[in-house]
Amino acid sequence: MLEDELLKLRFKAGSLDALQRIYEKYRDYLLTLAMAIVNDGGTAEDVVHDVFVTFAQSAGKFRLHGSLRSYLATCVVNRIRDQMRTRKRRGSALDEEMPLESDIDPPDRRLLSDERSRLVARALARLPDEQREVIALHLNGQLKLREIARLQAVPLTTVRGRYRHGIERLRSLLNGRL
Repeated sequence: MLEDELLKLRFKAGSLDALQRIYEKYRDYLLTLAMAIVNDGGTAEDVVHDVFVTFAQSAGKFRLHGSLRSYLATCVVNRIRDQMRTRKRRGSALDEEMPLESDIDPPDRRLLSDERSRLVARALARLPDEQREVIALHLNGQLKLREIARLQAVPLTTVRGRYRHGIERLRSLLNGRL
């Protein structure tokens, strides 16, 4: 995108307007992605906030030759992974801390507005971290499986397997078989 290339150049030069435009352009997308992975509005907002604070502090040394959207999505996923690792090191299971429903409205209220969407969110919360992340990145983050493989530093076949097994498990959970 030409607009993103201009925004990256202006951001690197220290433009606060460029930073604000990047924030406005990608905030809802990143919140939706984070919500799909963590299923907690407060945590999703914290993650996106932290990513943008870190991003804003990196203006002077910022170098990006690829997609700004993919870069920010990668930052969100990495921040979520860091939080999950921290929780596991503390000895608390993520599943115990992750609520089955959000405590705030997501950016796109239609996502969780009906019962079917709430059921899907609950089922997603029960998937293993790797499967939930792949499904969220692919469906909510609109990343290609090849991009997800690069992001997770695993072979494409592994990502395809995680996606396939995650979708199968979701079907089972939604059909009441698990």
